[in-house]
Amino acid sequence: TDELIQTMKEEPKICHYLDLPIQHASDAILKKMGRRTSKAQLIETIEKLRDAMPDIALRTTLITGFPGETEEDHEELMDFVAETKFDRMGAFMFCPEDGTRAADMPNQVPEEVKQERYDRLMTLQHGISLAQNKARVGTTCRVLVEKKRGSRYVGRSEYEAPETDGSIFFGSEEPCEIGSFVNVKITAAKAYDLMGERV
Repeated sequence: TDELIQTMKEEPKICHYLDLPIQHASDAILKKMGRRTSKAQLIETIEKLRDAMPDIALRTTLITGFPGETEEDHEELMDFVAETKFDRMGAFMFCPEDGTRAADMPNQVPEEVKQERYDRLMTLQHGISLAQNKARVGTTCRVLVEKKRGSRYVGRSEYEAPETDGSIFFGSEEPCEIGSFVNVKITAAKAYDLMGERV
């Protein structure tokens, strides 16, 4: 809601990070999935979030090969991902579960087609994630120190969710206490992880 977006913008205790598990961007597939939203509504919500919080990190989860998904539906999803540029994205191939409505739907997508669509989607997102992370090189962020691995520390900022997103690997001339916050300047980026130095 607009009220929630405004609260996120104004309340310093709330991280500027949201997971929006939209599943798809084709109205035809969203309807088959029983989702109560449309592509236009998704676009509007994402625009509102980014207008209110330009630094917000957005994550999503998508499904390839839902029953009835055509190549056109998948291309629409690919175009949506390319335009939206989610900071983080997970994807799954549709897997029919016994007893569910979707398992009995007509036009089940062959496994090899699901896999091919999944691979294309993840390749696209890999490039987007790498570009988004490279844009953070040179910036400084507040990092929660989670552990030490060899001579480097591992942590995350408000833009990396635990267990699902990458980490920030950084060096420090002084010992860092696990569970503390330190400022880290990002010096290099991979598609999912960032490297830096404590400042």
